Amino acid sequence: MSAGSRHLAAMSGERIRALPDRDRALVLLTTGAIEQHGPHLPVAVDALMGQAWLDRVLARLPATVACYVAPPITIGKSNEHAGFPGTLTISKETLRGQVHAVARQLARWGFRHLAVLNTHGGNSGVLAYVLRELEPACGVRATLLAHGPAAGLGAQEAAYGFHAGELETSWLLAVAPGLVKPHLALAEYPARLTDPGELRPEAAPATFAWASQDVSRSGVMGDATRATAENGARWIEDRVAHYTVQIIALADEARRRAPA
Repeated sequence: MSAGSRHLAAMSGERIRALPDRDRALVLLTTGAIEQHGPHLPVAVDALMGQAWLDRVLARLPATVACYVAPPITIGKSNEHAGFPGTLTISKETLRGQVHAVARQLARWGFRHLAVLNTHGGNSGVLAYVLRELEPACGVRATLLAHGPAAGLGAQEAAYGFHAGELETSWLLAVAPGLVKPHLALAEYPARLTDPGELRPEAAPATFAWASQDVSRSGVMGDATRATAENGARWIEDRVAHYTVQIIALADEARRRAPA
């Protein structure tokens, strides 16, 4: 099976109905966002990276792995970034409804296994409970793919570089350098590892809810000035390998669970 032949949206209805392995195949769904990423990155970073991961993973999958791709959800729950221009956001109820709608239709087509590749942190809390609803609601077993760490990030960046910082800027320099404006890159953190106390926006014993304009003047949370295309390519390679291992394992589990 080639990478291009796995996309359900590129098939006719007759072709989908004729697929012989629907009940034992895994379907991949990407969930992303369109939101501000500081002055140096496009608002489509999350949606673009979802496609970048997917293209690279599909190229690695053995032809024998039964795996298909659902149309993506590219606008996510991004209300934390609504104070900056360029952000599109939907509610948690709308995101939940979209995921349920995709799963219900997949079930009608005969699919029973779904894996979600999520590229936006604001979607994560919603997906955590929504995916647990799908099997009792429509008979689709769903899993959220794990990202894995980015080896080589400094401790400060790993803890508080969680938006438009070194990691995301490096990814874009590797996959779409023409969309990056390096001369506008800057460093701004919402907290420091050396700050007193235990209350932080993320990665702390006690956290608080935040909107990006409350913790960042620029919309950047991290050090984008340290980004390089070379590191971006390495971090992409690591994450693609991590995703690929999970997808092959999930596809194998789906095959074993299929009725004899």
